[in-house]
Amino acid sequence: MRLIIAEKPSLARAIADALPGAPRKQEGAIVVGDTTVTWCLGHLLEQAPPDAYDPTLKQWRLDTLPILPEHWKLTPRPKARGQLAAIRRLLKAANEVVHAGDPDREGQLLVQEVIEYLGWKGKVSRLLISDLNRPAVQRALSRLEDNRRYQPLYRAAESRSRADWLYGINLTRAWTLTGRQAGHDGVLSVGRVQTPVLGLVVRRDAEIRGFTPRPFFVLWADLAVTRGELRAWWTPGEHHPLDDQGRLLAREPAASLAERLPGAEGRLMALETQQKRQPAPLPYSLSALQVDAARRHGISAKIVLDTCQSLYERHRLITYPRSDCRYLPEEHFAAARGTLEGACREDDTLRGWLAGADFTRRSRAWSDGKVGVHHALAPTGRPADMARLTATEANVFRLIARNVIAQFYPPLSTRDVKAEFSILGETFRARGQEILDPGWKPLFTTRDEAPPLPPLSEGEGCRVQSGGVEDRETRPPEPFNDASLIKAMMNIGRYVDDPTVRRTLREHDGLGTEATRAGIIETLVARGYLVREGKALRATRLGGALIASLPEAVSRPERTALWEQRLGAIAEEDAAPAPFLESLVADLRTLLGAADAGRLRQALHSAEGAEAKASRRTSGRRSTGRSARSGKRRTPQRRKEGR
Repeated sequence: MRLIIAEKPSLARAIADALPGAPRKQEGAIVVGDTTVTWCLGHLLEQAPPDAYDPTLKQWRLDTLPILPEHWKLTPRPKARGQLAAIRRLLKAANEVVHAGDPDREGQLLVQEVIEYLGWKGKVSRLLISDLNRPAVQRALSRLEDNRRYQPLYRAAESRSRADWLYGINLTRAWTLTGRQAGHDGVLSVGRVQTPVLGLVVRRDAEIRGFTPRPFFVLWADLAVTRGELRAWWTPGEHHPLDDQGRLLAREPAASLAERLPGAEGRLMALETQQKRQPAPLPYSLSALQVDAARRHGISAKIVLDTCQSLYERHRLITYPRSDCRYLPEEHFAAARGTLEGACREDDTLRGWLAGADFTRRSRAWSDGKVGVHHALAPTGRPADMARLTATEANVFRLIARNVIAQFYPPLSTRDVKAEFSILGETFRARGQEILDPGWKPLFTTRDEAPPLPPLSEGEGCRVQSGGVEDRETRPPEPFNDASLIKAMMNIGRYVDDPTVRRTLREHDGLGTEATRAGIIETLVARGYLVREGKALRATRLGGALIASLPEAVSRPERTALWEQRLGAIAEEDAAPAPFLESLVADLRTLLGAADAGRLRQALHSAEGAEAKASRRTSGRRSTGRSARSGKRRTPQRRKEGR
C-alpha cells in the first residue's frame, strides 16, 4: 500500500480526487485503489515542555535558566492524538510513503517530523503541490521526487523550531520572573520575531509623542507662459534659514518676495524632459497582497491570510497563498489565456479587465530563475462565482486576478517634465507629467492624475499672474497600521543603521515569513502589547515597558533577521545546524544576565502608551496560571511561543 501523508484534510481530498479510481473513506484517511491518503491537522507534534526533560522544571525559577535540552523531544498536541494514531496504524501497513506537506520550510517539517516520530525507516518520496485543481495535482503526482533532496529544508525548519523554543522559553521565564520581583502579576512573553516587531511600534510611537511641530513656509507663483499657465514653487537659497530638508523656517523672506511678484517677468532657464515606461506591478506574494488589501479595502493582514486560505482550500480559486515569490513559472505563460478566461467568466469587473489584455505580450513576471519553492499567487482557472464568495473573498480574489491580468497590458508610458524659471533673480521650479499611454494603470486606480505642464521651450518668457505664501507645519511620522507594519517587516533593512547589515538584509526576506507576519501582529494584540485605534496599531503601556526593560538588541531587527539568513544557509546551502544553535546558546547566556528587576520596575512605572482593552488585560492575567507567590506558572507550549 502506498501511503500519502498530506499537510491538511483539504489537500488530502484534492489528492484523492486526482487519483484514478473511486475514493472510499475510512477513519482518518481516504482509500483510492492501492493508495491511501491521510493527513495531518497542521502540526500534530510540538516541542516538549521543559518538565518533559526534568519534572522540577515545571516550576519557574531563575536559577534553572538557561534550560538547554541535550536530546530534543517532541510531544503530540492534545487535539491531534487521534489522527496521529491513525497515521501510526496506516504506516504499519504501508510499503511506500509519500510526503505531501506544503511546499515550504514549515510544510517540510510538519509532515516529516511525524514520519520520523512514528519510526518509519523506509523510502520517502516528496509530492509538491501549489495548486489544488485536479489537472495540477495530477501533474504533481506524476513528478514525485526523493524526499532526501529536501533534507536541508527540514533541518532548517527543525533548527528554527528548536531555536524559537530556546529563545522564547528562557527569555519569557526570565522576564516574567523578574517582572514578578518588580511587582507585575503576569507573563511577559519574549520572542525572536514578535519582540522586534513590538520594538518597531514602540519606537514609532515614541517618535510621535516626542515630535515637536515646526512651522515652515512655501511660496507659490502662478505663471503665464507662451502656451498656457502653470504653478511654480520658490526654491529659497542657502542664505535663508532652512532645515535639513531645505524648508524655509522664517515667513518674512517669502512674504517680502510675494509682495513683489505680481506682474513680474521672468524666463525659463532650464527644461528637462524624460520619457518613462513603467511595467505593470508583479503578481502578488502574500505580504504584498496584505499591504495592498489593507490600503485599498481596509482588510487586516490576518483576515487577508485567512481569506487566501479559504480561496485556496475551500473554493480552489487561487494557487498556494503563503508564497514569498512575485514571479510565475514560464510554463504557465502558454496556459494563461485559458486560465484567466475561466477565472474571470462569472464577474463583470474581471471580464472588463480581461477584455483589454493582449496575450501576445510577455512580461517580466514569467521567470523560472526567480521562482523558488513557490510561485506568485495566481488564479487557478476555476470560474469565480461571486455569489458564493463573501465580499472580502471577492475583493481579495479580484486583486490577485488583476495583478496577473495586468501582465498582458502595455507599460504605463509617461513624459516627465521639470522646468526651472528665473524671476526677480530667484529660482522657481515646476514639475508635470503627461500620460502618453495609460497601459495597465486604469486597472489600479481611477483617480485623476495631476495635470501636465503646458508645452514649454527653454528660454521662453513668463509673467507672474499671482502668488502667495502658505503657512505649513512639519508633521510627525504616521503610526503603524497593518499595511505599513507588514511592509516594515518585509523591508526591515530600512530600520537598521549598520550599512553592511542593511545590505545583507536586502537579500533576505525580512522579519518573519509570509505565513507568520499576520499572526505575529495578532499575537501582540492578544497579549496586550499592541492595541488597535481605528486603523492604527499602537503600543500599550505594557508593551512599551517590556521593550524598555529588555536589552536593546532583543527588540531590534538585526538579530532575528540574521537568524533568517543563517536558517536560509541551512536550507539552501546545506550548512550544519549545530554552529547556529551553539551561537544562540552563547547569546542567550548574555541576555539572561541582563534581566534586572530594578530596570523593569522603573520601566513599568514610567512607560507611556495606549491602554489595552480591559478584556485583553483580564484574559492575559487569567492565562498566567497560579498567583505570583506560588512560583508555579506555566509558559504556553504552543508552537508560536517565542515567535
